[in-house]
Formats: sequence, C-alpha cells, structure tokens
Amino acid sequence: MIYKTAGFDLPHLDEEDKLHRLLDSALKSRLNIDQYSNSRCDSTYWDSKYFNLDKVNIFIDSTTEEKTEILQLCNCGMLEEAYFIEKAGVGYMTKMVSLAESTEERMLYALFGADEVTHLAQISSFLPNSAVGTDNPFLRLLEDVVETQDKVVLLFVLQVVLEGWGLSHYRSLAKSCRNPDFSNVLQGFLQDESRHHATGVTLFDKTSVSLVSQQTILEILRLFLQMVQVGPQSVVAAIEKIKGDLSTQQKVKIFEEIDTENHSGSRLKLLRSLMRNSNAGTIVEELETGGMFQPLSAKKCVLSH
Repeated sequence: MIYKTAGFDLPHLDEEDKLHRLLDSALKSRLNIDQYSNSRCDSTYWDSKYFNLDKVNIFIDSTTEEKTEILQLCNCGMLEEAYFIEKAGVGYMTKMVSLAESTEERMLYALFGADEVTHLAQISSFLPNSAVGTDNPFLRLLEDVVETQDKVVLLFVLQVVLEGWGLSHYRSLAKSCRNPDFSNVLQGFLQDESRHHATGVTLFDKTSVSLVSQQTILEILRLFLQMVQVGPQSVVAAIEKIKGDLSTQQKVKIFEEIDTENHSGSRLKLLRSLMRNSNAGTIVEELETGGMFQPLSAKKCVLSH
C-alpha cells in the first residue's frame, strides 16, 4: 500500500465480523450510533440553493427527475469528501502521536484521533452507500500531503489551514442541512475541529520553519489554491453528467450564473486570513505575489480546468 496514512483504500469489514461488532460496542460507549440508523436517506441533505443551482437556467429548465439526479450527485460529492477527510484524519492524528515532542502533545493527539474516529462513524451512518473510492483532486492532494514526515508542513497545511477551512465548511454544511439529525451531528464537529485547529496554530507558532519546509508548503498551497480559484467544478460536472456534454459557452454561462468569482473570492479571503501567522509571512507574500488569492473569471474557470 502506497498511501498508508490516509487509508482511503482500506476496506470495511462485513457487519457480522467480530472486529466490527467490537468496534460498534466501543463506539456506543461514546455516542448513540443507533439514533441515526433511520436518518440515512437517498434524498438531498442540501438543496439547490446551497449549490447556487437555483440561479442556473439549465438546471431551472430541467425536468424534476434531472434536477433530483443533479442534486443527488452534488450531495453525494459533499458526503464522500467529508467521509474521506475524516478517514484521513484518523491516520493523521495517529501519525502525530508518534511525532509528538511532549507527553501532553501525545495525549492531545491521541484524544484527537478518537474525535476523528467518532466523526468517521457518524458521517458513515448518513452515507446512502459505502464510499469505495474517489477521483476528487483535493482528496488526492490530501492523500499525498499526509504521507510527509515533515512535521512543520503537516502542522501548517493540515491543521492551521485545512482544519481552519474545515471549521468554516462544517459550519456552513450544518446550517444549510435539511436533515435535523445530520445537522446536529455536523454542528457537533465544530468544537472538536476548533480544538484541532487551535493546537496546530499553537504548535506552529513555536516552530522554526526551514527553507525546505517553506518551499514544500508553498508547492502544496499553490496546488490547493488553484483548486479553489477555478470555482465549483464538481457542480458543473454534475450538470454535465445528467444533461450530456456541454459546450465551452454553456459552461462559462453556468459559472457566471453560479457567481463563481464571488463564490471563490470569499473562500480565498478566508484561506488568506487563516495563513496569517508570524512564521508564515514569507509564504503568504509569495502566494500573494503569484496572484493565488485572486479568483478566476468564469471563462478562465472553464479554460483552466
């Protein structure tokens, strides 16, 4: 196995397996998984407004069946991304236990690992089907990053930036979720995510950043910011999958209707604010000089993808 930390390819055991039953027992001592068993559904947790599809003419003019299929694809993408992020989080926190430099730090990361296990179990209970693989470019990048042994890179990219980003993302998902049980679960993630992020900031503040670490961070963040700059590509891909091949002009129109520049611009602004740190001044300056915090126009979103 190439990617051992993220564990994206790790299979799930059959529910009748003894180890699975032991896990269920351990999880039930932490939370009542059973209360969510009837909440799983194949409908949509987030409606068309959440994805700005209510402003997209090709979606508005679609049949009810087509609209449902497009929304289900968008919803499934959000769910599977959350599932794989939490799955990677379990491996990441375990890795950080081994890299800890004090007893307290090791204890914190061991507790954080338990948080991620709980989140993963909760997310899994709402997945319509088991997530078996992904071609999401962000998740492929995450899979690469968690394998690094450079603790400085891990702290800044994953805990300072991405945990901070995740905190805002989960808050938005919880607020807009149409399923009350799932909304409460996502809301419950926030305190944990805040603690994980704060720990990353605290440890990074005390760390000396070498030139090698700085360059690695820059390479990773350039790739990540490019993904944000090009707007909600997955939404356009969902429309195309159901409606058939779209012309460049049609795609540009969809990105304009989604208001991609404002959509991406607000996210890039948040990411820039998360990177503000006395140890990261040079990193932010270089990214800014390279125009990495500027959203792309609708036309460039299509041509750059």
